[in-house]
Amino acid sequence: MPSERTSRLAKTNYWDELFALRDRQRAERANGLQVIDEDELPLEVNRQGLMRWYMHPSIRDTVLSTVMFFEQEIPPGSRSGRIKFQGNQIIMIVEGSGYTMLDGAKHAWKAGDVVSLPLRENGVVVQHFNPDQQTTAKFVAAEMNWFECSSVDRGSGFEQLENCPEYNRLKAEERPGV
Repeated sequence: MPSERTSRLAKTNYWDELFALRDRQRAERANGLQVIDEDELPLEVNRQGLMRWYMHPSIRDTVLSTVMFFEQEIPPGSRSGRIKFQGNQIIMIVEGSGYTMLDGAKHAWKAGDVVSLPLRENGVVVQHFNPDQQTTAKFVAAEMNWFECSSVDRGSGFEQLENCPEYNRLKAEERPGV
């Protein structure tokens, strides 16, 4: 006797579903942006810091969705949030100088440097610091968009381990008296 799941699955031709998915993807990308204008992107304050998203799994109006790409600013004397994630991210330092703590090891960087976060089976723990009290540090980062093929956890877990100070201040301002 077939199970309820078997009966439900039997109602769909999954080979045809692949073609339907292809057609939906083609339609989404037909008018997709090939040039993303920085002036159209808001600077977001989130638990990781100040970020401007060029490509993200939830941004669906670009030609490509296979890469995540963002810009991050670290104010003078501040730091990013601390995260654990799979790694496999390339970072280009655009402005300023600072350092990255990668699994407890300090790696200094300056404008023009590229930081390569390794792909590790159990993930990496990363946090970026800008010790300069006068100058903002800014970088862009790119990584593969594995979310749709392996989930947001990407095999290693995805956890916010520490918020950046700007996010904590913003959240405190939103909850006066708390």
